[in-house]
Amino acid sequence: MKLYKLFIISLMATTAIVFNGCKEDSDTQKPVINLEEPAEGEILQIGGEHGVHFECEFTDNEALASYKVNIHPNFDGHTHSKVVSTRSEAQTVDFEFERSWTLSGRNAAIHHHDIIIPENATPGDYHLMIYCTDAAGNESHIAVKVELSHEAGEHEHD
Repeated sequence: MKLYKLFIISLMATTAIVFNGCKEDSDTQKPVINLEEPAEGEILQIGGEHGVHFECEFTDNEALASYKVNIHPNFDGHTHSKVVSTRSEAQTVDFEFERSWTLSGRNAAIHHHDIIIPENATPGDYHLMIYCTDAAGNESHIAVKVELSHEAGEHEHD
């Protein structure tokens, strides 16, 4: 009788392992990023009254978790040239920005002006990187080239 019970327990354990192994794989699909603003090649205002107009939509098949924006210079060893400032300020600094925000749900439409470019930012070419991570840890990213300039126009609001 003991052998019979041991056989039944082994059979149940094997069945459980097989059925768990046949379960659908966990979420492996990366989230989708649709950046509206700033667009590729857009000129962003240095020292403007308002922050950079950021408009983006994130979607995922299961659940979103967070997104991050990173801006860094693109004139240090890349194929793009540095724009020389004609301003009289003695010193500028290469602008760098990085910040993360949390997301929830499957879709998120984001619109904010949280990216402030200070008056002493070095004009020139920059990369704007956007990363999105879903609840399962899948990450996607996009990169656009932007230019920082004192001559850029302010973004108009309705």
